[in-house]
Formats: sequence, structure tokens, C-alpha cells
Amino acid sequence: MTITAEHFIAGQRSKAGTHRFSAQNPATSEALSPEFVEATLAELNQAVETADAACEAFAAAPAEQVALLLESIAEEILALGDGLLERAVAETGLPLARLTGERGRTVNQAKLFASVVREGSWVDARIDHADPKREPLPKPDVRRLLAPIGTIGVFGASNFPLAISVAGTDTISALGARCPVVVKGHPAHPGTSELVAGAITRAVAKSGLPAGIFSMLQGVSHEIGTALVEHPLIEAIAFTGSLKGGRALFDAAAKRPKPIPVYAEMGSTNPVFLLPGALQERADAIAQGYIGSVTMGVGQFCTNPGLVLGVEGPELESFRKAAAQAAQAAAPATMLNAGIAAAFEAGVKRNSSFSHELSRSATPADPQKTQASCVIFSTDGANFEKHHQLAEEVFGPTSVIVGCKDRAELERIANHLEGHLTATIHGTPGDLLEHQWLVQKLQRKVGRIVFNGFPTGIEVCAAMHHGGPYPATSDGHFTSIGTASILRFARPVCYQGFPEAALPPELQDANPRKLLRLVDNQYTR
Repeated sequence: MTITAEHFIAGQRSKAGTHRFSAQNPATSEALSPEFVEATLAELNQAVETADAACEAFAAAPAEQVALLLESIAEEILALGDGLLERAVAETGLPLARLTGERGRTVNQAKLFASVVREGSWVDARIDHADPKREPLPKPDVRRLLAPIGTIGVFGASNFPLAISVAGTDTISALGARCPVVVKGHPAHPGTSELVAGAITRAVAKSGLPAGIFSMLQGVSHEIGTALVEHPLIEAIAFTGSLKGGRALFDAAAKRPKPIPVYAEMGSTNPVFLLPGALQERADAIAQGYIGSVTMGVGQFCTNPGLVLGVEGPELESFRKAAAQAAQAAAPATMLNAGIAAAFEAGVKRNSSFSHELSRSATPADPQKTQASCVIFSTDGANFEKHHQLAEEVFGPTSVIVGCKDRAELERIANHLEGHLTATIHGTPGDLLEHQWLVQKLQRKVGRIVFNGFPTGIEVCAAMHHGGPYPATSDGHFTSIGTASILRFARPVCYQGFPEAALPPELQDANPRKLLRLVDNQYTR
């Protein structure tokens, strides 16, 4: 459990740099020891080159060996015990109970991907047998599967120091696809990152796989992150964070001599639509759930409901009053770091210039504890359309309620929404029938539509899609949560005319792995 402030490069420790930085406890504003050292470009190059050298051996590794690696990572993280959680609490200000649950999610998703790799059908094997008698030309034997693309650069997220960081979904799904990973640890929780990186390194050593399949570098400047994106041996980037940060990485990747994909999840305001029937039945209950979702995790979720829309009337006014009371009762809480807290306050100040502050936490926030209050704004549809800034994400416990004068205005606003990760509809079955246009519209605008619930809280499963049209993500075709996230790190490879013995097991006629495959246009095992 000793934190040495060293980087992990292919199973070895390294600490060659001179530029130092420290984590800070946001609840006390105290610097945490030890001091960390920014990775050098030479260390980055070593990490990427050893990863690239491991690509072929890793790609050829048996599925069972890869599955056991992922399960071993889960075991090694659990073996860190309470020390990991204590360090994460100190570096993020998140409650112990929240981080205990997040550790469970991290461990369980590693085990989930182990099962996906072990079962194996995710490779989407397709076989079209030869037909030498076909006229006018013989049909060749053609077979296809998804294969690993190479070394992946992963950027840890600030708001999930375990589940979307060093051992988060990006790393685990990339390893599951047999892609080596080089992680850029988030500078706000470097101690947590080091502990988890050590767990992964030990799991790799036990697996018998090449040590180069995993490295983790620390750094607070943009230089090392930009260099990771620009390195010619990196084949893709995975990122969770702000629109500004994700777009910068995307632009850097596009300017490379060989452009690469950047799978960036960049947040959204996640609009909530309140339909008439639901407001008549349970306006107060919806308001309570809404404020609970806004303040969950101090609003530091990419699925935070930052925008609510409904048609003006007594029911919407009842909702406003209940939401205002719930917001006043919500206690301020510590944010992840001073930078995020400052950005939150700037966003609240901006929104106060364009809308009416409806309510905020009755207890003032304590800046010495990096706290944020719940702040709810209210405006009308015309003002919302005039000031596009109100539609922009403010990362933290705040939201804007928009009262539209009629259904036509609501439709117009919905039509002009940008891409979001989620949208929520509160309604009755009758409401849905009358608002089918809204469901159809949201299919083009978001990645997940929630009915009579709230978007915070993401189920890690096969059916989950955590993505959406730009600017929510850089590529809405893919998810960053759930088992389908593995598809980001694989591409189709086709084998034509190969002898049976030279084919990968997944494409052999005997189907030794018992995969579900498309054989001559029929799915079969």
C-alpha cells in the first residue's frame, strides 16, 4: 500500500522527471503526500513502444488467458482493501460509501468483461463458404471477425476515480479486446491511480502475458497528454471529461499524419421533459426525484439532469414550488477539486445573468471545504431560445427549468436541442401516445431515453448505451459503458481462401469455441 509516486512502464517502476505536483484534499484544502513527478517524453515513448512490441503476442493470446487476466485485476483491486478507499476519499472528497460502491462496480465490470471474452461471440464471426460451381464465376471462401486495433491511450476521468479511471471501462474493455493500454492518470487522484495501476501490473505478471500490455504515467500538464495522442504507435484514444478537453484531443488526433479515432465522452445537460398527465398525477414526487438526481454525487455526473422542460400551467408551477423546497433542503457538499468548484461557480454566475434563480441550498457553501450549493434556475421558453448559454452543461448541482408557453414552443425547443447522452420523459401511457413526436425526435438527439425515472445511475450491462450525438460524444455510434464498449477497440479483418488450419479458431468450421456465428447467412453455434 506504499505510494512511491512512480510511473508503471511495462511492469517496471520509473521516476525520471523533475516537474513535481501534489494531490489536494478538497475537503480540507491540504496538500497530500507524497509529491508526484510529471512523466517525461522519454518515459512515454518507452511505454508506447513496449506496448506496440506486445501487440502481436497479445492478439494471439487464448481467450481464457485474457479472461483470467481481467478476473485477476478484480482480485488484486479487492486485495488493496480499505487503504485504496481511504486514499480515494482523501483525494476526491467523495464519501466512503460512494467509493465502496464504485469499487464494487469496478470489480464487477472487470468480471463481466471476463465473461464476455470467455464466451467470445462479440468478435462477430462471419463465414461464407466457397461455391466453386457458381455461375458465371466461382464464389470464394470468405471469413471475417473483429480483431484488436493496437495500442490504446486512455485518459482517466476525475469524477469516477475507480470505475472510469485506471481500471475503468476503457482500460478493461481495451484489454478484453487484446489491445495494450497506456493510461494517463488523472492528476487530481494520482495516489489512487498508482495503487490501482500496481494491482493491474501484478495481475499482468501473474497472467503470463507480455508486461508491455499495460503502463500508467502521471502528469498534470497538457504536454504528456498531447504527446500520447500524437504518438505514431497509438491507434485510438478513450477519454471522459469536458467538451473542451475532448475536442482538443480529437483535433490533435485529426491533425496527425495518420489520424486515429478519439472516443471522447464529453458530458451533456440531459433534458427532462415533463408531460401533462405526469404533472397532474405526481408533480411533487417528480420534483423530489429531480432534486435528488441533480444533487447526487454533488452533481458531478455526466448524466446530471441540467435542463427541465414543460408547458406552463398550474401543474408545472406546483412542480417548481416543490423543486424549490427540495433544493433549499439540499445541503452543500464538497466537490472533487478546486478547479471543478471554480468552474461550477462561474457557470452558476453565467446562468444567473440570463435566468431567474428559483432556489438554492439554505445552508451556505463553505469554500474552505470546496463545497457547492444546489442552485436551481427558472426561465421561459422565449428567453431560453434567446440565450443559448442556458443549454450548456454546468458540471455540478445545478439545473434550469424552462416553462414553454405552449406545445408548439416545446416542440421547437426540442427540435433545436444538440446531442445529449440522455433524455428523460415523465408521462403517462396516454401522454406517450399524444407525444410520439417527442420520442421520435429524441431518437435523433440522445443515446438513452429514460421513461419515468432519472438519468443518473448507469447499469453496466450488454444493452446499455452511454453515448450520444456530438457534442455529447465524439462518435455516437459507440458506448463508453457496458459490454458493447469493447467494439471501440476492434476492427473487421477478412480472410479469403485460407486453409482451415491457418484460420483463427473463431473462424474454423469446427467452431472449437462454440461461438454464435453467421454462417452462410444463418446464425448458428
